[in-house]
Amino acid sequence: MSLFLDNAATSFPKPEAVYRAMDAAMREIGVAPGRGGYRQSLAATRTVFEARSTLAEFFGVSDASRLIFTHSATESLNLAVSGLLKAGDHVVSTTVEHNALLRPLHLLRGRGVEVTFVPADREGLVAEIEIERALRPTTRLIALAHASNVTGTVQPIEAIARVARRAGVLLLVDAAQSAGFLPLDVEAMGIDLLAAPGHKGLFGPPGTGVLTIARGVELEPLLVGGTGTSSSTPEQPEHLPERFESGTINTPAIAGLKAGVDFITATGLAVIREKEKRLVGQLVAGLTVLPKVTVYGPLRGPRAAAVSFTVDGADAAVLGFRLDSEHDICVRTGLHCAPDAHRTIGTYPGGTVRVSPGFFNTEEEIERFLRALRELT
Repeated sequence: MSLFLDNAATSFPKPEAVYRAMDAAMREIGVAPGRGGYRQSLAATRTVFEARSTLAEFFGVSDASRLIFTHSATESLNLAVSGLLKAGDHVVSTTVEHNALLRPLHLLRGRGVEVTFVPADREGLVAEIEIERALRPTTRLIALAHASNVTGTVQPIEAIARVARRAGVLLLVDAAQSAGFLPLDVEAMGIDLLAAPGHKGLFGPPGTGVLTIARGVELEPLLVGGTGTSSSTPEQPEHLPERFESGTINTPAIAGLKAGVDFITATGLAVIREKEKRLVGQLVAGLTVLPKVTVYGPLRGPRAAAVSFTVDGADAAVLGFRLDSEHDICVRTGLHCAPDAHRTIGTYPGGTVRVSPGFFNTEEEIERFLRALRELT
């Protein structure tokens, strides 16, 4: 049986309740929310409303209408930066960002937005004082990932939020590697915009994501069209969440996402975090004793469940292929959609092998991976 160790890309398997919720929504409802007054459509509307309320509570959003459903964290990040920034604005980011944030910022550079990328250290960590030093009078936004998908490095978000508050600057956090793994209360932590995927630590299906928008933050929509409300006007509705949810929402996927978050709540985020910390600790300990292996990111202290390494004299892609073909183990190799992060830690252009255990992995499976790697190196 395949051993799946690529949960930083997509968590697998999902809790059984996720599969059941999606199947029930497709079979028993099967229609779009907000598009009719009949019982099936009202059931779809109720499903989405309950999911929105569940996720808003999970992320500490007091007004659930300010949690927007998207198809991915990438869409959420695009909506946040393109909906907020105008020519002449300045944004501060870092040298360890995923392309989901890096590419929208690069696009906006071509439209007159100024961007400063604050260098991270060799472990991928950015100091809040360096963020503060990069601020200008025209800075509108600080945008960065909570945790790196390459090194697992966790940034000091609350300290950076204090920097943003003192300067009157908004804070956008990419929570792709932290949602469902680290506690996130956007209002308590001072996060103005939070982008998160549904298909990773939240145990939802692919094609789901959220964006939380703090009170007082105004964005222009990326997409306009039918919302099921305000149908008499050609203007996009001003009220949330409809302003940012044009078109037919994927009700079965959102039902699955709610079931994933319900599983986290019932299991306990601390329980999930402790299990994944234990697996990551076992993994790092096993890798660091191998003579040809270099592990990247923090060896002590907080880190997300992504561990990157290289092996002297071995191509990362070949290692990944052999782990799959000879040992039936699934890992990620290459640049992980984060080329600047690899430049920062010194693994560009070859990239790394990335191993990312999840809650449903076991200590025995981590040992199976380590045995396989010892055979190959």
